[in-house]
Amino acid sequence: MDSMALLLFIFVIGLATLVMASDFFTDAAEKLGLAMGLPPFIVGVTIVSMGTSLPELLSSLFGIAQGASEVVASNVIGSNIANICLVVGTAAIMSTKLLRVMYNLISVDLPLFVGSAFLFALMGTSDQQFSRGEALILVLGYVIYLLYILRSSQDAEPEEGAASGAASGGASSSGAPGDGQIWRHLLILVVSGLFIFLGANYTIDSLIKISDRLNVGRDLIAISAVAIGTSLPELMVTINAARKNKAEIAVGNVVGSNIFNIFVVMGIPGLIRPLPVSDSLLAHSVPTLLAASLLMFFIVQDNKITIWEGWLFLLLYAWFMGTIFGFL
Repeated sequence: MDSMALLLFIFVIGLATLVMASDFFTDAAEKLGLAMGLPPFIVGVTIVSMGTSLPELLSSLFGIAQGASEVVASNVIGSNIANICLVVGTAAIMSTKLLRVMYNLISVDLPLFVGSAFLFALMGTSDQQFSRGEALILVLGYVIYLLYILRSSQDAEPEEGAASGAASGGASSSGAPGDGQIWRHLLILVVSGLFIFLGANYTIDSLIKISDRLNVGRDLIAISAVAIGTSLPELMVTINAARKNKAEIAVGNVVGSNIFNIFVVMGIPGLIRPLPVSDSLLAHSVPTLLAASLLMFFIVQDNKITIWEGWLFLLLYAWFMGTIFGFL
């Protein structure tokens, strides 16, 4: 009964709803955390860094629920390749200056960023699936990563806390958020959460039907259309940061999102059900992810990304998509 045009319309609307609702959800959660007195650093590490990956996580969970567990690995790999090549490449080209990268990102986060890609490759190639034990390792790995970030921030916190406390001591009562503001953020959080649920549900449901109609693998649609769509939050955040010459946010957002995708977006669904990894994914997409991750690692060793290096990322992504669909 459903025509192909209707299925495509539902897919586009569902994906757009998922992405837009995730943006509202992240913004409301960030403001709610600050209104409740949580330190800005904690809000950034937990809510903001995870919020842009909500579309990947929710679409993967609905893939599991609807019996399409093969889309999880494809979604993660496709999103991570899009984050590196499409998002970083676009940011480098659109930035008014060179994208400069802070030392801490290179010394701590970037090795884990590359290591997570190799960990994915090793786990996937061993038996062509992610077992529950491997998924548990991934989730624990992300918990350790968060604990390390929080612990490493404590050295700077006392000085910052003393300075901010002295500056805001007399204004704490007048600057305190009202109950109405908190309830407003809570309402936005609940409503956007509902739309995230609906968007993810209809996106995966239409993806399954479209792949069956076209007689193509669900992983092909997941690694292309779904991956690009769920990477839109990272793309918007990164472009805005690049335009404002905030390279640490632009590049750090991509690095943090890729780490979250492999450790959490693969880990949590993998705890529910073992996740298969197709032959085509292992033969083509996983090597591309490793190549893009290593390229990113070596390019930022001089603490900057030039416009020409941005074009190199975009050319790599154009090649990847061309070979996925058999154009090249």
